Amino acid sequence: MTRLLKSAPGPLQKLWKELLEPIVFAVVITQFVATLVGVDGVSMMPNLRNRERVFVPKYETWLHKAGVGEFKRGDILIFKPPREAADKISNLQKSAPLNLWTYRPFLIKRLIGLPGDKISISGGEVTLNGTKLDSSWTTDYWREQGCWDTQSNLANLAASNQNGVLADQPEITVPAGHYFVMGDNRTPNGSEDSRLFGPALKRDVAGRAAAVIWPIMRKSQIKYDCATDRVAENGLSGENVLNWRVLTRPEAFDNFNK
Repeated sequence: MTRLLKSAPGPLQKLWKELLEPIVFAVVITQFVATLVGVDGVSMMPNLRNRERVFVPKYETWLHKAGVGEFKRGDILIFKPPREAADKISNLQKSAPLNLWTYRPFLIKRLIGLPGDKISISGGEVTLNGTKLDSSWTTDYWREQGCWDTQSNLANLAASNQNGVLADQPEITVPAGHYFVMGDNRTPNGSEDSRLFGPALKRDVAGRAAAVIWPIMRKSQIKYDCATDRVAENGLSGENVLNWRVLTRPEAFDNFNK
């Protein structure tokens, strides 16, 4: 019986198998299937904490871009801010190593308004299409901390001229192809969002944060220092609880999403 001997893989085959194939596979998975994203900062407190990692099903984004479904009000989105805003707001622009180039970092905020929605903000309360949105899922926490913002321009305008990007507007209609997003942190300096840089482009959305997967455990209570806009020193307390959790939409959005 004749046996065929396999020839040794050539340099190109070896390069593909040992180096390029795993890289291509990883890129395909993270760009088209799912990925993990780290939370940087406190703009989504108390619902997301700094350095938590969230699971993002990327296939949803591609389906939506193909016309299948759409993100819903109350979802937590990962996206890039508008380019024209990043040119004027320093926090919306980052430098690559050695300052070779600058780029717009991804932000994470909650989707408040879809295209065509009318949004107004007064006394820290959001009104959506003429109906007050019950934001107690986050405002109760900030009231308890003693720093729920009800007085600043951001608490009383849907669009603020604070950074010279937008004209002051008590009400805004979300343009076609855009989303109005806000951070859950409702302190005076807690979140840079659509109130400062305008609605985000749908095409700049990378995905929806679906679940928290890291760290595995966390302290059950967290105290915020309103004077420094960060978690208070020794601000983590209470018992250790399991941190894995699905990120569901607050019930207040149910009637708006019907």
